Amino acid sequence: MQVVASKASLTGSITVPGSKSHTIRACLFAGLADGTSHIYNPVASEDCLSAVKMIRNFGCSVDMRNNEWIVKGIGSKWPQPSFVIDVGNSGTLLSFSAGIAATLHGYSVITGDASICKRPLEDELQGFRQLGAKAFATRKGIDAPPVIIEGPIRSGLVRLKGTLSQHVSGTLMAAALTEGITRIELSDPGEIPFVKMTVGWLESLGVHVEYDHENYVWYEITGSNTFLPFDKTIPSDWESVAFPVVAGILTHSEIVIDNIDMSSTQGDKAIIDLLNEMGAHIETDTVNARLIVHPTNELHGITASLSDFPDALPVLSIAAAFAHGRSQFTNIGVCRLKETDRITLMRKELTKLGVICTEGTDYLEVNGMGGQGIHGGSIESYDDHRIAMAFAVCGLALPPEYAIVINNAECCSVSFPHFYESMNGIGAGYKIK
Repeated sequence: MQVVASKASLTGSITVPGSKSHTIRACLFAGLADGTSHIYNPVASEDCLSAVKMIRNFGCSVDMRNNEWIVKGIGSKWPQPSFVIDVGNSGTLLSFSAGIAATLHGYSVITGDASICKRPLEDELQGFRQLGAKAFATRKGIDAPPVIIEGPIRSGLVRLKGTLSQHVSGTLMAAALTEGITRIELSDPGEIPFVKMTVGWLESLGVHVEYDHENYVWYEITGSNTFLPFDKTIPSDWESVAFPVVAGILTHSEIVIDNIDMSSTQGDKAIIDLLNEMGAHIETDTVNARLIVHPTNELHGITASLSDFPDALPVLSIAAAFAHGRSQFTNIGVCRLKETDRITLMRKELTKLGVICTEGTDYLEVNGMGGQGIHGGSIESYDDHRIAMAFAVCGLALPPEYAIVINNAECCSVSFPHFYESMNGIGAGYKIK
C-alpha cells in the first residue's frame, strides 16, 4: 500500500488507541492468571493480536468484543508447547515469550517475521543460561531468532547489559514465575520507563519486587507466584500521541487529542515537554484528559537525550527538520536494534528530502532550516511503523507543490490501526493507493 501525504491544515479532535505495550502485558498476565480477566480499551494492533494468538495456542480463551477482551487464563503453569511460538513483528512479545519459555519443562522454539529474525536476543538468552536453562539461536553466528529454549530456570543471580528494556522485562517475568528470589543486575540499563511498566504490572498482581530506585541497576523478585485475574483499562498510547501532536505543530493548526491518560508512567509522555522546549505550544488539560496543540510560529533546535523514550526518534527527527537550527538526539544506540536501524534509515530518508543529517553510533544530528529546502519524494518505510507514520506527518508540512509517497505504508497497523483514516478525520487528506 502507498500513501500520498501533502500540505494540509488540521482541525478538530482525534483519539489515539490504547497502549500497545500495556495491551501485550495485559494479554500475557491474563493468560497466566487463574480465572477470568477483563481488559478494557485494548488496541487491536497486529502486535497485540499476535499476543492473543499466542495465549490461545497455549489453551487460554479470549473473547474479543468491541472495546473489551475477556481472557480466561490457565494459571501460571503453562504446558510445554507442541507448536512453534510465532511472535509476528513484536519485539516485546519475543522477549516475554522467551521469559515464559525459560520457566517451562522441555524445549520451546520461538520465531517471528523477517524483522524479528534480525532482532538480537543474546543478552536475554545468556541470562537464562546463567540460571540453568539451555538457550541459543539456531543459526550459527547470528544473534536473532529462531531460538530454542529448554527450561526450567532456577532462581539466583543473573547479570545482563539491560540496554534493551524488553530483555529485562522478559527476565523479570521469568523470575516472577520461578520459585525463590532472583536478583537481576544490569551494567547498562536503558529504556527505564518500560522496565518500570513491567514492575508496575508485577506489583499490581501481588509480586514482591525490590529495586534500585535511583539508578535502576538491580532488581530482586520473589517468585513462584499465582496471578489473580484482574480488570484493567489500558491507558492511551503516548507513543502514538506524538504523531498527531507533531502534525498539528508543523501545520500551524489547532487540534485536540482526547482521552489522554495524564497519570501514565509511559516514557514517551516526556515528548510533550521536549516539544514545548523547542517552541511548541501544547496545553495539557488534566480536567478533561486531553492535549490541545495550539498554532506555533516556529520551532528551534534542541539537544536531548532520548534514552528513556528512543521510539520517539523518527517523529522527533521530523520536527527537528522543520525547526530552526541544529538538533542532536543522543543516547539512542538502542534504535539500531529495533524493527530497523532507525538512526541510519531516518538519516537516509531525510537526506532524500533535502535535509542535512549526521549520524553517530548513538546519536542523530538534524540541521533544521525551518522547513526551507525540504522537498517531496518517494520514501521507504522499511516495514517500520514509526518511520511510516513519521514521514506521513512530514508530508503535511511540505510546500504545496510537493508531496511524499510512502511505500509499504500499511505497516502502521502494528501499533496504530486506522492511523491514516483517523488523521484524515482531522483534515490530513492522505490519499491511499
